Formats: sequence, structure tokens, C-alpha cells
Amino acid sequence: LAAAAGGSSHRIAMRCPAGLRAATVVALAILLAPLPADAQQPGRVYRIGFLAAGSREVGLPYMKVFEEGLRELGYVEGRNLVIEYRFAERRHERLPDLAAELVRLNVDVIFTGTDPETIAAKRATTTIPIVMRIGGDPVGLGLIASLRRPGGNVTGLVSTVDPEILGKRLEFLKEVVPGASRLAVLWNPDLPANAARWKATEEAARRLGMTLLSAEVREPREIESAITRITRERAQAVVVIGDSFALSPSREEIPLLAAKNRLPVTYTARMAVDRGGLMSYTTSLFDLLRRAATYVDKILKGAKPGDLPVEQPTKFELVINMKTAKALGLTIPPSLL
Repeated sequence: LAAAAGGSSHRIAMRCPAGLRAATVVALAILLAPLPADAQQPGRVYRIGFLAAGSREVGLPYMKVFEEGLRELGYVEGRNLVIEYRFAERRHERLPDLAAELVRLNVDVIFTGTDPETIAAKRATTTIPIVMRIGGDPVGLGLIASLRRPGGNVTGLVSTVDPEILGKRLEFLKEVVPGASRLAVLWNPDLPANAARWKATEEAARRLGMTLLSAEVREPREIESAITRITRERAQAVVVIGDSFALSPSREEIPLLAAKNRLPVTYTARMAVDRGGLMSYTTSLFDLLRRAATYVDKILKGAKPGDLPVEQPTKFELVINMKTAKALGLTIPPSLL
């Protein structure tokens, strides 16, 4: 029956009394009829785990987009869907326990957003499917075997194409601040994925004739002292290599301190620009969340995560806060507008 439901056809020979033969054939025809590929199990309530490193308040816009994506595919919370939200409130040490809690609930799929979330979920289970929206290199982090054929229980989307994105980000910043030759980089060197990002930023800066100042931030409390140093050493602009903890785009300290010290800053997420930052160039996070919903849908309909290729982004956004640009005395060139 399992093979037949998967779309294969079989001829079954069996002996039965003549009087039952017709009824048996009819019954088998009904039982072996292939199910529609997009059929959801009637009456089934699916349970999705949503693991986040940040807070519920910060994650609310993303939750709504993710839920909308699922709703468009026929999953409605309270009817055939339950979403178990777990938030670490920026305390990464809580992620393993929260992931283990979702495993104990025996959710059908776990959705993760950042590298630490995905790593925690992967360590908690090798059987429950995990759909990621990751910023780093999932192959390098040991989460999947390859983008084309992930293997195991993890699939989803990669949210950045780092070397290209970081290079383009510096090019845009150079257009907005044409005289900038000394650039500071706020980054957390303890995150494995950031070594490659720092290298890509170095290469892009060298190509543009800019020198770099490394301003390392491992804890949120180090942000103010890092920006004080950047100002003291006369950096003319700042690039933030964001993360979900120390340099989360949801933090207001960086835009506030940058405005106070009249520093143009480019970010890895538009959320920081909405909070007063100057500009960002990155993938469309909302687009990725809607795509992630399609992965969840495929898995709930029987697809194996290891067989679903990991997608790279195709939609990018340049966002500029014109009010901040005016306050900094910057003229945005028509080519960017």
C-alpha cells in the first residue's frame, strides 16, 4: 500500500471464492488508488517548532510572514496547524534546551533562522526534519553534505551570498560617502561564519582603495566602547557584520551611537535601517520566510529533507534611510535612488 500511495502501480494475484472476487477487486481498486500529491491528511493537525535566538517582540514581523506563507498553502493555525514558538531572548546558551523541548514535543518540522539556532536543532535531533534560513555556510558548518543534495534531516535556504553581498555593500557605501578611505568593521570574530565574511570585506576594501579598522564586539556591552574607538581613530564610515546576539539588527545602540558620533553605517539587515541606521543591502528576509514555508509544506506532504536542494537567494534589497542621510549631511546619488 505504501508503494502504491507513492505512485507505483502493482498487479496483485490472489485466490478467493468466486462470489467474493468482484467485491475484492473493487475494494482493492479503492485501497490502491494513488493519493493526490498535494493531499493533506484529513483531520490531521500539524505541529511546527519555531526556534529563535531573539525575542518574541523582535521576531513578530517574521512570525507573521512565515504564518502567512503557510496560510497560502492551506495551513491555518488553530484548524490544522499548531506553531510552537521558542525564543532564547538573545541568550544563545538557552538554544540547546529549547531545541530539546521541541524534540520532546515531537513536532513535525523545526524551523530555524540563524546559524546557532540551526546548529542547536541539529544537535538535538537527527530524525525530525529541520528547515533552516541560515546566514552562514551550511556545508562548512557540517549541517548538510551539499547544497544540491543535503542528506540527513536539514534543508532550507541560505540567506546570503557573502563575498558578493559584502563587496556590493562597500561599493554602495563608497557611493554615498565618496571621500571615505578609512572604514571600520564591527564584527564578532567568535562566530565561525564571520572569518570568511571578514576576509571578503578585506578583499572588497582593498579593491576600492580603502583601509580597514577591525572593531571586535563579542558582547553587547562592548558596542559603546567599540564605537568610541572607531570615532577616536577617525574612521569615516562603518560596516556592521550582524549576528543574532552581540550585533543583532534589532539593537538600537548602534544607530543611536552612530548618529551621536555622525558615523555613516551600513548594515546586514533592513531592520537596523528602520531603527535609524543609514543603509543596508541584503537578501529579502520576508521573501526567504515565504520560501521556507514551501519547504515545510513539501516535508509535511512526505518529501525527505535530505532530498530537497538548499536554495540560494535571488532577491536583494537596497534600503536607505533618507532622514538619517540628511542628518549626516549626505547626498544620495541618483544612481542609487
